Amino acid sequence: MARSPGLDAPLGRGTTRVRPTSRDRFGRFTEWVARAMGTPAFLLILTMFCVLWIMWNTLLPDELRFDDAALGFTALTLMLSLQASYAAPLILLAQNRQDDRDRVQIEQDRQRAERNLADTEYLAREIVALRLSLEERNSQVVTRDVLRHELKALLAELEDSHEKPSADGASA
Repeated sequence: MARSPGLDAPLGRGTTRVRPTSRDRFGRFTEWVARAMGTPAFLLILTMFCVLWIMWNTLLPDELRFDDAALGFTALTLMLSLQASYAAPLILLAQNRQDDRDRVQIEQDRQRAERNLADTEYLAREIVALRLSLEERNSQVVTRDVLRHELKALLAELEDSHEKPSADGASA
């Protein structure tokens, strides 16, 4: 008795996988129908079909006709009604799928806009902080007297640091 492969084993070359029909496949079909019915080519083909039908059933001999013009082309009316009765729900299903995609896209756009707003606010705060630090730095103008005083203090520190090692070296 052959054992079916589990999830822990890869499928071999000879095995085939049965794909269940999905709602997505039907949804793509409805979108294809909706797109096809909205084209000039579809309208032209439908018009040509109706013209040929009417011509066939009016111009050909009686034994070749299958839809009576005296009864108002009942079969043609039935065919067009059937086409319309199937077209309307398929178009509505395609619109519902598009609405779902639009809703997801709108949510993603909203999230992206929120992130952009947060990033913009962060950058604005950083720019303000940079401006404040530049203003603070520019407000600390160094005058000649302050510079002289700082340089004298540094020079005194250097002299003190040179004297300390020589004093320690003399005592040792």
